[in-house]
Order: sequence, then structure tokens, then C-alpha cells
Amino acid sequence: MSDAAAPSISVLDAIHSTRAMRRLKPDPVPDHLIEQVLQAGLCAANGGNRQNWGFIVVRDKQLKQQVQHYYQRAFDEIIDPHYSNSPPPPGMDAARYQRQHTAVAHLTAHFHEAPVWIVACLDSRPNKPNRGSGASIYPAVQNMLLACRALGLGATLTTRHMFYATDVDQLFGLPEGVDSYAIIPIGYPLGKFGPVRRDQRAAVHLEQWGNQAP
Repeated sequence: MSDAAAPSISVLDAIHSTRAMRRLKPDPVPDHLIEQVLQAGLCAANGGNRQNWGFIVVRDKQLKQQVQHYYQRAFDEIIDPHYSNSPPPPGMDAARYQRQHTAVAHLTAHFHEAPVWIVACLDSRPNKPNRGSGASIYPAVQNMLLACRALGLGATLTTRHMFYATDVDQLFGLPEGVDSYAIIPIGYPLGKFGPVRRDQRAAVHLEQWGNQAP
């Protein structure tokens, strides 16, 4: 796929078709597209408008290979056993769950081959992160995922590296008090976008938890 302008799509179309794209081509992604993705992230809401975020753009193959070591380790020790010993989540049958497992394994093995990573970080100094901290970084991550969809780029939100956060954050050169909250691998997709499937009935509650919507 070239870097020609992607067809314009509505926000709702982007939301309903932004899937986790775990199979990516190794083809380079032009800087001007990554710039647009970053600009979308910087438009997001954040607590108190502090803008205490930071986004590391990673293209270096050696650095990505070092991080992939921990990504693979987390898959082998935690993620793969979880898939093997857990039933499919709501709204997903065994066959779809297995396909997802296969796609996750593919991303794991080829994580370092994604042309570009964006590492989303948050500077909590002088405080410590709390339950609300993610509200200042994950909206930016979602904006970037939607921007990737609009530009015809595949991407997915990954947090698995946080199982080994101390080691990985050191590789990214993060000082104490600055933490990575996500790695977004970006590239041209091998698969197709959307539609996204979710079990709304099980997720929506009325007034109090447990009062499920009809």
C-alpha cells in the first residue's frame, strides 16, 4: 500500500471498524503519517490539561528486538497459558477465540518487525500513579488508534511489556517517575478492518451493577 491519502471516513465508521490489527507488513511507514497520528494523540483530553505525557517513536531494530525478548517471555509465561486454560469470552465462540490466539502469537513473534512503535508514557512526578492516571494517557492512545484507522494503517494497543516494566522502561531510557503505559505497533495491515463485535447486553447495566439492560 502506498502513502497516498486514505479515503475519508466518519468518526463513527472509524470507531466501529478499528480492530486490533496484529498482522502487519514490514513496509516502511512515511514520517508524515506518523506525524498525523501523533497530532491526533495530542488532541486528547488529559487530567487538568497538564499534558504530562510523552510519546517515543521507535524505529530502531535493535531496540525493538530487545523489547521483543520481554514481550515473548510474557507470552510464554502468562499469555499463552491464559488462552490455553480459559473459555472464550462473551460473544466469542471457540473457533474465533483460537483465531485470536493465533493472531496474538503472530504479533508476539513479529512484534519487533512492525515498522514503527509509539510508546505512550506518563510523567507522574512528583506523585505516584493511581487509578486515575490512565485517564491522562489512554485517551491519547485511542485517538492514535483511530487516526491509524483513518489513514489506512494497522495498529493495536499493547501493554504486555508492563509485566517486565522495570527492564523495558530502562531500555527506553525513562527516568524514575516516568512510566510507559502502552506500546502501539504500527504498519500497513495484512488483514481487513472491522467490523468490531462486542456483547453489549452483558456490558450495559442500568442504575446499578447487575441490572442488565434488556
